[in-house]
Amino acid sequence: MLDTIQAINRSAAFNRWAGFDVTQAADGQAELRMKWREEDMGQYTGFLHAGMIAALLDTVSGFAAATVAGRVLASHFSINCISPAIGEAFVARGRVVKAGRKQVFVGAELFAQPEGQGEDKLKLVATANAILVPVDEASTTPKPKPKQAA
Repeated sequence: MLDTIQAINRSAAFNRWAGFDVTQAADGQAELRMKWREEDMGQYTGFLHAGMIAALLDTVSGFAAATVAGRVLASHFSINCISPAIGEAFVARGRVVKAGRKQVFVGAELFAQPEGQGEDKLKLVATANAILVPVDEASTTPKPKPKQAA
C-alpha cells in the first residue's frame, strides 16, 4: 500500500512542489513529512502558512482514507491551528476513525520538528477532522473539453 500512496503523491504537482514525502501508509493510517522552506512557505511573521498547514492535513487525511477505501474526495474538512508552526520540518499523521461505505471519518495532527531536534521532540501545532467520500474511477476522470466551432 505504501508504494501505491507514494506513487499517487508523486503524481500531484502541488505535492511535488511542496516536497511532501509519504513515510507511512497502511491500515487506515498515513504519515507525511515536509522540510521547511522559508522563501516560499512562510507567512508574514515567518511561521508556516496556514494554507500549507491545511494542505498537509488534507493530504494526509486523504491518504489515510485511501488505504481503506480506495480513491476518495474530501466532503468536509476543518482545522485547528493551536500553536505557531515553527520548525525545520513538519510531520502530518492521519488515522481513520470510522470507515463506512459512503463516508470515511479521519482525524489528523501536524507536528513541528524544532531546529536541531529529533523526531522525539515533535511539537503539536494543528489538528484536523475530515470526512471523505469514496469515488469510482469514472467519476473522477476528467472529461475531454468539447471543441469549439471556429
